[in-house]
Amino acid sequence: MNYERALVDELENALKKMPRLLHVVVGPRQVGKTTAVRQLCEKIPLPSRIAAADAPLMLGAEWIETHWHIAAAAAQRTRKPVVLVLDEIQKVNGWSGTVKRLWDETLARKIPLRVILLGSSALLVQRGVTESLAGRFFAHHCMHWSWGECRAAFGWNLDQWLYFGGYPGAAPLADDEALWRQYIADAMIETVLARDVYQLGPVSKPVLMRHLFGLAATHPAQILSYNKMLGQLRDAGSTTTLAHYLQLLGAAFLLSGLEQYSGGQLRKRGSSPKLLFWNNALVSAGGGLSRADVAVDGAWRGRLVENAAGAHLLNHLHGAEWALAYWHDGDAEVDFVVRRGKRVVALEIKSGRAGKLSGMTAFRRRYPDARALLIGSGGIALEEFFERDPREFFDGL
Repeated sequence: MNYERALVDELENALKKMPRLLHVVVGPRQVGKTTAVRQLCEKIPLPSRIAAADAPLMLGAEWIETHWHIAAAAAQRTRKPVVLVLDEIQKVNGWSGTVKRLWDETLARKIPLRVILLGSSALLVQRGVTESLAGRFFAHHCMHWSWGECRAAFGWNLDQWLYFGGYPGAAPLADDEALWRQYIADAMIETVLARDVYQLGPVSKPVLMRHLFGLAATHPAQILSYNKMLGQLRDAGSTTTLAHYLQLLGAAFLLSGLEQYSGGQLRKRGSSPKLLFWNNALVSAGGGLSRADVAVDGAWRGRLVENAAGAHLLNHLHGAEWALAYWHDGDAEVDFVVRRGKRVVALEIKSGRAGKLSGMTAFRRRYPDARALLIGSGGIALEEFFERDPREFFDGL
């Protein structure tokens, strides 16, 4: 595949404009972080060294030091910049402290080293950069593929993307749904659950976490109380445990539990989460419905559209300045609420015929300063919404 994501140009420009900063690329597994960096290294006229820490056992500081010294020695010898890429950096024990020491030494000795760090865990990478690397890094995000990217790379229409999601490695298998489903289950879901999530925090009931993931796949973009979830799960647990597992799954870019919007405060203690997958492939692989089933099941397609809309927001609205939630009061409900500073925008997703907007009306009555966006029937076309960066819509309000 010759498709080049926007991250390649972004990193090329960043290395030129910010050579005295570390460049940290964060994003899910199997979305092309390593591919994009390799394309960058082939594109720019600089020698490079790429090393990956994706090993079964935790590596130590010596792994970073070895590759760093080799790249630094080459830069000193030639007196020209060398690009050092360290992949899956969060899997190296104490990585942030080691990188800080080596980077400070590199700058002090004026070695022309350009460093790119890649990580597939938002939480672990964030901890590392905030604890040790404050003021020394610039963050880049490489997230799940949008419909516009899948259309350009694979020629997919919107319905194909809504079902198969955006994992580029699985795209060639889309003609064989059974094989595609097995790949997503084994290479994506199982790998992240069995390896990445356990590094993020304590998992005392791994069976419960897996059952939670499976339950969510049958209820995408739906609001479920923790007590209702516990009633359907086979392994005993608590609401606190489920909330903790949803946080871990969200940090691994798999599944998040959106909280209810309540005025200027996003978090409403004890609110029922809205289950949202970061990629529709995770729903289709675990939900059990084939593409043929979805074609005749309007309600399920509506769930796929709503989950894809929420995932589109999650994958693009990065950083503390953005907050994503949902809202409901009795029977009145708004699909998504986006807050940026004092600006609040409510979004309603319509995948079929235009219907009543009583939820939006109730929300705007409660929060008269809020803006509103209708996505789908009667509003912004689904194709337009999914092919554009959602920040463009909010900036225009």
